[in-house]
Amino acid sequence: MDFFKKMSLGKKILIGIAIGLAIGFISPRAAEIISPLGTVFLRLLKMLIVPLVFFSITSGVCKMGDVKQLRTVGLRFVLYILITSGLSASVGVIAGLIVKPGTGTTEFLNTEAQVESVSYNFIDNVVSWVPDNVVNAMATANMLQIIVFAIFLGVALLSLGDKVKGFVSGIDQGSEAMLKITAYVMEVSPIGIASLMATMVNTVSGATMKEVITFLITDNVCALLILFVLYPFIIKVLAGLNPFKFMKKITEPMLVAVTTTSSAATLPVSIKVAEEKLGVPENIYGFTLPLGNTCGMNGFALFVGLCCIFASNLYGFDVTFSRIIQFVFLGIILSVGAAGVKGAGIVMSTVLLESLGMPLSLIPILAAIWPTIDPAHTVLNNVSDLAGTTLVANSLGKLDKEVFENS
Repeated sequence: MDFFKKMSLGKKILIGIAIGLAIGFISPRAAEIISPLGTVFLRLLKMLIVPLVFFSITSGVCKMGDVKQLRTVGLRFVLYILITSGLSASVGVIAGLIVKPGTGTTEFLNTEAQVESVSYNFIDNVVSWVPDNVVNAMATANMLQIIVFAIFLGVALLSLGDKVKGFVSGIDQGSEAMLKITAYVMEVSPIGIASLMATMVNTVSGATMKEVITFLITDNVCALLILFVLYPFIIKVLAGLNPFKFMKKITEPMLVAVTTTSSAATLPVSIKVAEEKLGVPENIYGFTLPLGNTCGMNGFALFVGLCCIFASNLYGFDVTFSRIIQFVFLGIILSVGAAGVKGAGIVMSTVLLESLGMPLSLIPILAAIWPTIDPAHTVLNNVSDLAGTTLVANSLGKLDKEVFENS
């Protein structure tokens, strides 16, 4: 038992997946008996959605510093985060439109929770994002309206500064409390996922698994494309620096990111590299790297874009222009507000499907493949932070070129 307690959450989830698959294959009756555990796990995830998103996004906006800071380092880096998150989500959407994962099976169209496909008018769709009653939005779990309100509230608190110091502190404490509850829920996730996997074995066909593998491969290929095309482009064209030297100098944090799949664990290494190898001063990396560690989740933005197309194909939703704009918007906002806890991708996937008005029957599949896409996502997150930090420092004329050029 002590060995199991010391094991990482990722390994526990993998064991849960293996046990669930074994139960599903060996005894469908046993799978049916333990199915309530999966139902409870999904209910716990849904319980988290509204308060987690509200507190996380509001707190994230407040942590961007005061308005004066935002005009210099903060504004540049925040714009960088928003633009690169949007580009990453767009890459996922475009790849999804080209590869079309999820179109090779129709079994998800028969789910009882299926929501009818609706083509939205673009203007009406955008207008519907704005809440007319935020309490009602929270009561009905209208995630887009909650997200918009959280952004407005965060900007207002940021503008008021010290006048609302106590309120901001309360928001931060609420965010910490929700992250703690999320951590509690994720501790029991191996059991819930095992139950869901056992049930899934009896309901998911080989055709669906083929589509899942297509999704998995597409996600990883897109991650490589962003890593070796987008970030070098930023360093070469926008910063005017040698991209090969940059990539070579950040090898250490990349290795830590891919092995730990934790942006938080990689942060100390990124700080060391930014100062000693990239030549970024402390007054810049001390602000941008922690902020990026919290809000700069390009890997998750890529996943959101691709998953939106994947889920739409599985559930039979029309992929209209207004929907694509919504997918990219969600990629930006959900990646900025992603909870900084281990396994939070599964929680945020629940938020994503709820935001799209789609059933949660895809969650066990996403949980099963998450360990295979999480390493690439974590690398993208950390490399993006270092590229943005280098770009901002260079644009302000504060990058030590001698340190950067020194091999």
